[in-house]
Amino acid sequence: MKEKIKDLRGVRFDLLRHENKVIVAIMAVLFLLPLVISSKVTINTLTLILLYILLVSSLNVVNGYSSQFNVGQAGFYCVGAYTAAILSTRFGISFWLLLPISGLMAALVSLLLSAPTAKLKGMYFTIVTLGFSEIVRQLCLNWTDLTQGPRGISGIPSPEFFGIDYPRSTFFYYVVFALAAIMIFCTNRVLASRVGRAWRSIREDDAAAASLGVETARYKMLNLAYSAFWAGVAGCVYVFFQRFVSPDTFTLDESFNILAMNIIGGQGTLLGPIVGALAANIITEIFRSALQYRMLIYSALIIVMMWLRPQGLVGAINRGGGGRTARRESKKASDAGKGGQQA
Repeated sequence: MKEKIKDLRGVRFDLLRHENKVIVAIMAVLFLLPLVISSKVTINTLTLILLYILLVSSLNVVNGYSSQFNVGQAGFYCVGAYTAAILSTRFGISFWLLLPISGLMAALVSLLLSAPTAKLKGMYFTIVTLGFSEIVRQLCLNWTDLTQGPRGISGIPSPEFFGIDYPRSTFFYYVVFALAAIMIFCTNRVLASRVGRAWRSIREDDAAAASLGVETARYKMLNLAYSAFWAGVAGCVYVFFQRFVSPDTFTLDESFNILAMNIIGGQGTLLGPIVGALAANIITEIFRSALQYRMLIYSALIIVMMWLRPQGLVGAINRGGGGRTARRESKKASDAGKGGQQA
């Protein structure tokens, strides 16, 4: 039994050691799937899975790479979705312009949220994000002049692509695929930068990071804004994909759904959100006849994961390093900052 456990640990270590290659392989398979699948229903399902990969990856930036624990990602998702829906139906702004606009609006809202709460830690920050998500949904539900309340916003136009007549399902599949790939690539580059090192030092020990000159409050705000930007972009794509939006999509259940995928896959790695989103949605499809018990199934999975593998399926084997790791990462970030100032 012990040998089997060691073998499994060895497999996970190999996955993490070759993380980028594994991600490229998975994304290559996902890229080729529409070429061998003709069913529009299946392609639409795969599009939603890719959308969840984008959402879970955006949440992982906060929960996996800083000391914050966000359970209200659906709130930023909602901000991006309603921004796109309102601007497209009332002002006729195109889909391609609304992608960055929706992301920036969600990021701006995150800054307004995190500015007075940047020093909160642990469950206090978690409760703030939980309340924020529900406040956003209630605003969309009750601000009927702007959002049409529980009726939602319909009649969202289809995106134009150089006047080309394209299969709608395949078009959105590759749009979401491209956005997920760009997000993963950008996150990988950010994590390799001074900003990413500062985030990881805060995750390991924010007191040690602060003692070495890392501005923890500012980096936490930047961390949440980056995460919210991609959630807002996902909201924009969702609205144009469904051509309808209502507050019912952005309940706390959706926040917990995204969080569950992140926990199942593993936090603190780029591969974890991809594996978590794929695993959770495949399980959902298997138990489609019992869809109303989805959250129960997710809850059971989380309990099992916390018991057998707290880091998730492909989570970091040993994220913790305490003060030593924090000081090492903080020193790298500080040295890089001083080098940039001298240059």
